Amino acid sequence: MTKIRQPIVTVCGHVDHGKTSILDCLRGSCIQKQEAGGITQKISFTLYPTTQLKQACPLIESSGIKLNIPGFLLIDTPGHAAFTNLRKRGGSLADLAVLVIDITEGIKPQTAEVIQILKLNKTPFIIALNKIDKISGWRTDKEISLKQSIESQAQHVQQRFQELYMTLIGSLNSHGFDADLFYNIKDFTQKIALIPTSAETKQGIPELIMMLCGLSQKYLENKLKLGKEAKGVVLEVKKEKSMNYAEAILYDGTLSKKDEIAISDFQGNPIISKIRILEEIQPLCARFAPKEKVEASTGLRLQLITKEEIPAGMPFVIYKNNLEEIKKEFKKQVSETLSSFLSKQGIIAKADSLGSLEALLVLLKQSNIPVLKAGIGKINKTDIISAKANLDINELDALIVGFNVEPNQEAKELLASYGEKSKIKILTGEVIYKLIEDLAEIREKRKREIEKQRIMALSTIAKIEILHEYVFRNTNPTIFGVRIIAGKLKQNLMLINKQGEKVGKTKAIQLDKKPVEEATEGQEVALSVSGTNYERQLKDKKYLYTDLGESAFKEFKENKDLLTETEKKALAEIADIKRKLNPD
Repeated sequence: MTKIRQPIVTVCGHVDHGKTSILDCLRGSCIQKQEAGGITQKISFTLYPTTQLKQACPLIESSGIKLNIPGFLLIDTPGHAAFTNLRKRGGSLADLAVLVIDITEGIKPQTAEVIQILKLNKTPFIIALNKIDKISGWRTDKEISLKQSIESQAQHVQQRFQELYMTLIGSLNSHGFDADLFYNIKDFTQKIALIPTSAETKQGIPELIMMLCGLSQKYLENKLKLGKEAKGVVLEVKKEKSMNYAEAILYDGTLSKKDEIAISDFQGNPIISKIRILEEIQPLCARFAPKEKVEASTGLRLQLITKEEIPAGMPFVIYKNNLEEIKKEFKKQVSETLSSFLSKQGIIAKADSLGSLEALLVLLKQSNIPVLKAGIGKINKTDIISAKANLDINELDALIVGFNVEPNQEAKELLASYGEKSKIKILTGEVIYKLIEDLAEIREKRKREIEKQRIMALSTIAKIEILHEYVFRNTNPTIFGVRIIAGKLKQNLMLINKQGEKVGKTKAIQLDKKPVEEATEGQEVALSVSGTNYERQLKDKKYLYTDLGESAFKEFKENKDLLTETEKKALAEIADIKRKLNPD
């Protein structure tokens, strides 16, 4: 009989929705008392053997499920970086996911982001509809089934539960998923199962375990066949005292302490290393124990001989003098991730791991933000140069977005050398949805500015007030003080008065006795106008306007959303003046 490995289950969800509490319930449900202090420690993964599964969930025995799986490897996902690192060639490292959602809060932006990543990875998932005990008036009775418990609640409690549950069903629908309460579902390949839970009272936890067992047995058995060749992914690299340890997941095959392994770097080049120390996570606790040989699926801690930096989120395999073959495979994995997402024009995207980068690229594509170049690692000098080149092609793309990465010193210095007015912008952050939201906002703002500059280049709207107490010259040219009421005043613009009569062309503009090319709303400047006489033409006038032709007026009217309120008002006044002269 073919040996099968533990299914890998990732537990994910929005911060504060009870993800860690659910994990603690699963870990603590049959953990020995002397180990209880250890369960709150930071654990990346937990081995959950079948014997403990059966103790924690009597429903397994009573429902007649015959467990073939050796247990589960549960993965805690602290934040999005680790979650998106759970990648292997061709999809998700996780076989199943438990998405924890607070029933009282529903789908939050981070939950939506996790749903998108689950969708991208084609990861089957179930939903722990957590915090049912927070529904006002909820009564916990663990002597009866979860279905009976829900149906025996007071009328107003049932009504509130139904409202919250139906709202969530609708939200999941908008993400392209059909969902229902687990006890209503006949075909789990068609619908997402919702299991109401309370990490506080432990209600629903046995049903959650039973669902994981049932789905694994029924739908995953073919996927769980154990291969011979060891394959894994480095989750993160941790420093303890002077030692560097790689925490990793072995998802297939058998790994021996005597084996040499090849780990991919960010470019897909193999880093070859012997194993100095091989340790395996122990069942239901935060401790590692030294091993000579380990079998998938399991959590490892490796101390390697290599002095090279080990990157997080990258794959590793056993090395058997097959360098070229491994190199080809690693390169293919890295390039496959990138090629389908890149465009001929677009921004520059960077992330800390291959999985993170893939998640970032997917969500950028969904937000219609094109990407020209993408890579793994810190934002560097080359990225800055690429963004600068984008300025000449399309200012919208002079942007670098970094997920879990910052610019290195060389990049910071180069950017600083371009000066404060440089339009190259770097956005970094640890939450993808916030990063993309900010990026979309900056691009939209820039788009409006570029469009405004384009139509302002055709012509300019300005309304100015003559400051009669400041007249410096009566004629040839006339020089007097003005205040800009709306728009922008530039050189070589024809001015008209309220009667639509042409007054003359703007020449020099001075602000604080210094020449400037333009003056903006609210500024007071000295203005020289050719072809006019102050005494005869301006002495009794209060406002002047820039002259607009019919085509320029139409252009402004069609792009009104680009104008400020004062510019719109000035445009309407110019239109009134012009209509008196030409009703059409």
